[in-house]
Amino acid sequence: MAASAPPSSTGSTKLDGLVQKTAAQTPEKLSGIALYSRFALAGAVCCSVTHGGLTPVDVVKTRIQLDPLTYNKGMIGGFRQVIANEGAGALLTGFGPTAAGYFLQGAFKFGGYELFKQQCINYLGYETASNNRTSVYLASSALAEFFADIALCPLEATRIRLVSQPTFATGLLSGFGKIASQEGLGAFYSGFGPILFKQVPYTMAKFVVYEKVAEAVYKRVDKSTASGGMQTTINLGSGLIAGFAAAFVSQPADTMLSKINKTKGLPGEGTTSRLIKIAKELGLRGSYTGLGARLFMVGTLTAGQFAIYGDIKKLLGATGGVEIAK
Repeated sequence: MAASAPPSSTGSTKLDGLVQKTAAQTPEKLSGIALYSRFALAGAVCCSVTHGGLTPVDVVKTRIQLDPLTYNKGMIGGFRQVIANEGAGALLTGFGPTAAGYFLQGAFKFGGYELFKQQCINYLGYETASNNRTSVYLASSALAEFFADIALCPLEATRIRLVSQPTFATGLLSGFGKIASQEGLGAFYSGFGPILFKQVPYTMAKFVVYEKVAEAVYKRVDKSTASGGMQTTINLGSGLIAGFAAAFVSQPADTMLSKINKTKGLPGEGTTSRLIKIAKELGLRGSYTGLGARLFMVGTLTAGQFAIYGDIKKLLGATGGVEIAK
């Protein structure tokens, strides 16, 4: 009696060969750690590159926030003032902690966003998650940003101290060590409240606006047939709009964060009382000081982030994520 073909066989040698060839040419869909580590790496690179590249803009923006009486000539005028007073090299003050801090933050933010989005889908079911996708985007981005800020806060505190006090230290390691030795490790998290107040709404607005704009575009453009260049352009445009929205929402907290990290508090003065004091001193109008520079900075870097993130994901083969846009 002739042996029957194995269950995985079609019964035809030629057809079996075609199936195996097609399977070999089809990219394997990643999942689990293999997938989310790629999301995290793509997020780390896109945030580190964009924030690091915009260090000069951030230096001027921070100076405008901390000393508006001196730096009162707008962003272009601020560039000229910094160069005239301290030299062009001053525009790169804080580059080290910026690049390092946002590498860590980007990994947690983008990797965490994809992870928490998938967990929401697992918990709610695909259809319910899709029907309530705005809530899923908001919850996932908020959770991801919370953990990202734990990693970012010490390096952000060091960056602001270096920018606001150019003679404080010579760079990341010396500045970090000086704060730790003179003020204790708690000083790194004195701005944790305002950084959450700034970054969580910022990230929620950033992701939900990006997702909504991209979804609206892809209703008119077939994503499956769109070229790589077209997809990158869509990521850039959606990211730019998302960046403007995120900058406006988070500007008051960004100003407060710059203020609270400029100097250490008075003996016995808690973070909450310092925040209340700063908020009263600033007022609503004062809290939006430097908005023009920050709109330019955040709009540019957010557009760059989503473009780079999308391209690196494709390069790494991170195509196993679940989309819930309709």
